[in-house]
Amino acid sequence: MSTEIPSGLTPGRELPPLALEPVNRALLAMFGCASGDLNPIHLDIDFARKAGMPDVFAQGMLGMAWMARAITAWVPQDRLRKFDARFLGITHLGHRITVTATVKDLVTFNGETCARVELRNTNQHGQTRIAGEVLVAVG
Repeated sequence: MSTEIPSGLTPGRELPPLALEPVNRALLAMFGCASGDLNPIHLDIDFARKAGMPDVFAQGMLGMAWMARAITAWVPQDRLRKFDARFLGITHLGHRITVTATVKDLVTFNGETCARVELRNTNQHGQTRIAGEVLVAVG
C-alpha cells in the first residue's frame, strides 16, 4: 500500500490552519437560526447567568462546523467517511478559534484506505475546546 495521499496529504503532515474571527453574539444568533439550535443558553445572557454562566457561549456544533469547514478546504466533502469529536471546554464570547489538522496515519475503514486526520479547535490562550478526528478516503 502506498503512503501517498491525494492532495499531498501524507502521514505527519500538518495542514494549513483555519483562523477564525472572535466569537460574537451575532455569530451565535446566526448559527442558532441556521442550525435550529436556539437553546437560550447560547443566545440570552439572562438565561445563561441563571444557569451559572457568566454569559452566553458558542454551540458545540458550531465548533464542529468549523472543523468540517477546515477539512473540506483540503479535500472534497465526498471523501469524508467518519467524523468524531470530543468537547473539552466552552468556547466563550471573544475567543479566537484556530482549527489545526495533522495527518496521523493510514487505516482501513469499511474496506477502503483512509487517512486518519486529527483536528483541534484551540482558542487564543492555547486551550483546546474540541478535539476530533476524521477519516478521509484516499483511493
